[in-house]
Amino acid sequence: MGDLSKLILQTVYRKGDNDIANEFYMPCMVRSLSYNRAVGFFRSTIYILAWPVLKEFVRNGGKIRVICSPALSPGDIESLGEGYDAKMDAKNAERMRDEIIRMLDDPDLQKPTRILATLVATGIVDFRVAFLGSENESNFRRLFHDKVGIFHDGQGNYVVFKGSMNESWSGLGADGNQESVDVFLSWEGDRERKRVTDEIDYFNRLWEDRYDGITVRKFPDLARDELIRSAQNCNWEDLVEELCREMDKRVRLSADHGKGGRLPRPHQVSALDQWFKRGRRGILEHATGSGKTFTALCAIRNALERDEVPIVLVPSELLLKQWDKEVREVFQDLDLKVLLCGAGNDRWRKDNLIGPWTGKSKQKRLIIATMQTASRKEFLTAVRQGEHLVIVADEVHRLGSPSNMQILSLNSGPRLGLSATPRRAMDPDGTKAILDYFDGIIEPPFALRDAIKAKTLTPYIYYIHVVPLNDEEQERWSKLTKAAVIVHQRNEQAKVKDPSVPGRIKDILIDRARIIKDARGKIALATKVLLEYYGPGQKWIIYCDSQSQLFAVLSDLRGNGLDAGEYHSGMSGNREETLHHFETCGGILVSIRCLDEGVDIPSVTHALILASSKNPREFIQRRGRVLRTAPGKTLAFIHDVIVVPNRIEDSCPGVSILEGEIARAIEFGKSAENPSAIADLKNIAASFGLDCEILLEEGFEDED
Repeated sequence: MGDLSKLILQTVYRKGDNDIANEFYMPCMVRSLSYNRAVGFFRSTIYILAWPVLKEFVRNGGKIRVICSPALSPGDIESLGEGYDAKMDAKNAERMRDEIIRMLDDPDLQKPTRILATLVATGIVDFRVAFLGSENESNFRRLFHDKVGIFHDGQGNYVVFKGSMNESWSGLGADGNQESVDVFLSWEGDRERKRVTDEIDYFNRLWEDRYDGITVRKFPDLARDELIRSAQNCNWEDLVEELCREMDKRVRLSADHGKGGRLPRPHQVSALDQWFKRGRRGILEHATGSGKTFTALCAIRNALERDEVPIVLVPSELLLKQWDKEVREVFQDLDLKVLLCGAGNDRWRKDNLIGPWTGKSKQKRLIIATMQTASRKEFLTAVRQGEHLVIVADEVHRLGSPSNMQILSLNSGPRLGLSATPRRAMDPDGTKAILDYFDGIIEPPFALRDAIKAKTLTPYIYYIHVVPLNDEEQERWSKLTKAAVIVHQRNEQAKVKDPSVPGRIKDILIDRARIIKDARGKIALATKVLLEYYGPGQKWIIYCDSQSQLFAVLSDLRGNGLDAGEYHSGMSGNREETLHHFETCGGILVSIRCLDEGVDIPSVTHALILASSKNPREFIQRRGRVLRTAPGKTLAFIHDVIVVPNRIEDSCPGVSILEGEIARAIEFGKSAENPSAIADLKNIAASFGLDCEILLEEGFEDED
């Protein structure tokens, strides 16, 4: 216990400028005997405990009172318009119990929830639940969201804070929100003392259910009993020690050493641990949007601290720019020199810089190069190879192409590959070369379902739309299918196999795939879907295969009264301004390429994917990119188009496009919130006599 008035506190604390947890929150808590807190929803109450000082707070006899909003569904909130009654009490109790069960089932929340449960069971923490509105008011459906905190040291000194702070000492650094708090002190003049007194009175009136317009209930027995059950055989002090050790590790591993900087999430810490255990080699097979770049930045900081030289390899100009921006922002505390190679950056060649930059040095240096540039002989021969060199490859599957594979000749120490889909479709040689160079996949992979459960991706609804080929398209489809079959059969019957046949078949399949990509029925379908589903305030991306398809879709949408914009490399307007306007105002954006590697528009709520691909990498990336999280985004909606021929002829191995596409769609649908999507896909498969349970590994890397 201490004297709060001895602290030197600021009037305001802002994330970015201040380490709010260490500069304000924990110093106040460790000197207090009581802490009163009004927060948002019940789930956020696990963050009221400043873990490193919790044991001392409890040892001093500290007590905590918390007022929070209930855990209600949108339907429950709507029904509050009928007033608060016994039925609503029961519903609230059930919801809060279920929320506690979910928190105990969440690997990230299990330990803090059990600590909180023990403190509730021992009377250290007490809860009450608040609703806006008086009983039987018609506007009762609004929920209590006020945020105020009051520290008291038992000697008459109070510290009051108000603002958006999520006081988890981990959360303050781990989330991307701009947190801030205004602070008021009882010993600082009459005006400030009056503000403190008013907030203390406000909280006490809330707690005692004496505040007009707000109804406060005791924490439901049903939910409290669930908490207390989870507290059995729980040594909360040991769990606090474990949490503190885990947090220290996250701080130690983090790439971002700025105040309030980001911290790696549990799956990122686990991946880094495995990477170190494997001698700092391996590939992260993590879902799109799960933070692969930040994980890699954590590994890069470790390398820079060892005076090693990282070379970051990227497949595109856009990713080169994004990596350059991330590196400069995250490593502001380092005197780091960054050399860009490729995408118009040719200083490396003009000044012969690759040799000097890749040599051993105490000067911290980092190279970011496009794979196209790094695969050139003049680049590779200039690199000073050795154990001090660190290779980091974003979208590592690209290194398996014939044009990029030369990079895998570089002799280096640590190696880290990043990709949601590191295995190359129908390219076992390219896949083997990548896996051999990086020493395989780091287990376990972090799949789409894992990312949604960890809340690094958004839950989604998945809709399937079927487009048939028209007569002319079907005729061309059948001719190309027949041609591929004939080439295959003749080679099978020949005494000496022609090694060029697989390549010839692949060319035929690429030509046939273009029929699927350009199917005319997609255009009318796009308009139909938007007319049926589009609503104000939504942010839709319609993802096309080609510029000709994009312009046809734009024309049809506009012709039907839908205002749609365009985004692509050949557009006449400013692409950055277009994206900014879309993120700010919403609407419909028709695009090509933007859901592939690089472009990040996390606020997208809806996507209609017209682009067809038998490449599983593209399939996964395009859909996964729509699931990135953003403030206020609780659910994503993906409308997927599958083009089907009118019939399937006998074919040679690898010819059927439907099996792979339907199987991948079923795999994606398994993680959706609506299981009916899988039933629709199975019906499509059954109508063609296909076994949809087999997820094909076939396809081709058509970007090469």
